[in-house]
Amino acid sequence: MTFDSSSGSVDDPLFESGHRIFANKDLLKIGHVPGADRIVGRDEEISKLAKRLNGAVHGYSPENVMIYGKTGTGKSLVSKHVCQRAQNAAQDGTDIGIAYIDCAEDNTETQAISSLTTKLNDESTTNISVPHTGLSTSKYYKLLWKTLDAQFDSVIIILDEIDLMDDDSVLMKLSRAEEAGKIDCSIGVIAISNKIQYVDNVNERVKSSFQHKELFFKPYDANQLREIMYNREDAFQDDILTEDVIPLSAAFAAQEHGDARKAIDILRHAGEVAYEAGAEQVREEHVRQSQQHAEKDRFRELVNGAPTQAKATLLALTELALNSNDDAFLTSRVYDQYEQICHHLDMDILSVRRFRDILKEQAFLGVVEIEKINKGSAGGIHLQNRLIEDPQVVRETILEDSRMQDWIRE
Repeated sequence: MTFDSSSGSVDDPLFESGHRIFANKDLLKIGHVPGADRIVGRDEEISKLAKRLNGAVHGYSPENVMIYGKTGTGKSLVSKHVCQRAQNAAQDGTDIGIAYIDCAEDNTETQAISSLTTKLNDESTTNISVPHTGLSTSKYYKLLWKTLDAQFDSVIIILDEIDLMDDDSVLMKLSRAEEAGKIDCSIGVIAISNKIQYVDNVNERVKSSFQHKELFFKPYDANQLREIMYNREDAFQDDILTEDVIPLSAAFAAQEHGDARKAIDILRHAGEVAYEAGAEQVREEHVRQSQQHAEKDRFRELVNGAPTQAKATLLALTELALNSNDDAFLTSRVYDQYEQICHHLDMDILSVRRFRDILKEQAFLGVVEIEKINKGSAGGIHLQNRLIEDPQVVRETILEDSRMQDWIRE
């Protein structure tokens, strides 16, 4: 081992001087916000969102926006990008505050408001100290109002995966704050959800206060996914990727509802697989191994993050698939099985209408496939439901939830 006195570094043979596969792995991080020239296929969505937030740039109220779209369609990326540009474009000394909250982590009203206050507060400017815990929700709100008024003319708050919040009143309180005289600064909220029916299920008072505009993000196609990955090719060392790596990664992601997040994850993991194998290049075989790994991770993330009622719904479909020669089942039959599971687990039983909504949500997320079948003039139109994943894998994943482990098939 030698010491380089000019750089102050130790030359240790245990560690590589440079990564032979990756040049800048940060470009492949999920949370990375690329420059405008690297954002693909979202010009229209960027323009529409900018129009809704335009008020903040000029010192008056931005509009509230509800953004829908499947996982990996650029909702969070575009929201962060447009907010940054709005902040940079602020005119006439207008101060715009930006805050991003991941509701999968901060899923209670108190946690969300505490995090918002902490992220937006500059203690050297406000002389306000914000404890991470220990205050009531109302006290955190009071600190938030003081923090905002002391620093900003407008604030844009991104609530990602809003459907995972256990209480939707945070939307009402944030959107009504200025009108209710709590603050002088204006607030605009961007709420993001994978569930197209999220707003349909919120309290009417919340809807009335939120007064949002809707923006829907379509899945990327294979060409757009390829371009997204070519724009991040410099995450790798020169000539490391063989020609078929990016097209194959894009093709796999396009099959899974145009998920750019998955495409980037496959590409990154393919590089890691190649590195662990000691390969000199990232090749097709590494992409195929990566795709299998990413698919398992994506599915577990979707199911583990689902509400208990959604898990009971999926478990009903799973039990039918495991105990039948069929792989597709009428909604009425799945509902009967769902009722048995709820009785066994002492859970509330949802109405048939709400049960159907959950199946539609799972289809939207790519866990379930729903097909219309026509039984003729006498039988009418019916819906058949089938799992996209292996039923045994679905069952094992659901039963990782301790609340579901009491289910024992007799």
